[in-house]
Amino acid sequence: MFNPFRYIADFLHLVSFLILILKIRKTRNCLGLSFRTQEIYLAVFCVRYIDLFMYFVSVYNTSMKLLYISSTVFIIYLMKFKKPYCLSYDSASDDFPHYKFIYTGAAVLALLVHTDLAPFELGWSYSIWLEALAIIPQLHMLQKIKDVENITSNYVGALGVYRFFYIVSWIYKYSLTGDVCWTSLLGGIVQTILYADFLYYYIISLKSGKGMSLGV
Repeated sequence: MFNPFRYIADFLHLVSFLILILKIRKTRNCLGLSFRTQEIYLAVFCVRYIDLFMYFVSVYNTSMKLLYISSTVFIIYLMKFKKPYCLSYDSASDDFPHYKFIYTGAAVLALLVHTDLAPFELGWSYSIWLEALAIIPQLHMLQKIKDVENITSNYVGALGVYRFFYIVSWIYKYSLTGDVCWTSLLGGIVQTILYADFLYYYIISLKSGKGMSLGV
């Protein structure tokens, strides 16, 4: 079944990676970026795509999975190991206790809301909830900084819009087939809610043409 909203969401997801990589390379720093969020995203993709080379769906599907993983690994490399970019990483501001709240919280949610208790299915459900919560360290960091660089705001904005289109794609699929994955839908809704405040200020900054500043 052709679902145009899914392809739009996939494209926006790739755009978010590109924006982030260009931001780091252009400014030669990673100020305002959360390494912890990128670490969580890598965990999301590794858990979700653990069957990458076990089952083949399509060239497009496999290519997108590899792009997500490789792009995240490259971003982590730039932020943590590649000079001069890694020298500007602000670990003091990137201090959200993600092991305590994100990884544990996602595990609890996966046990409560899942597609199946089979190992692969439970792992997939865990990755959905982990992704839903992954942006929290980044939002926490930006809230402390207050004034957000335009490129950084574009990156987070692209992530928020891509997740919105995934929800639209699930609604579209349901309208055609009557099938709905409640784990994906609920995870997507939670993720969109987390973005809501940021997107509000992001839209205001786009309309005003001024830099973005988060509310208190």
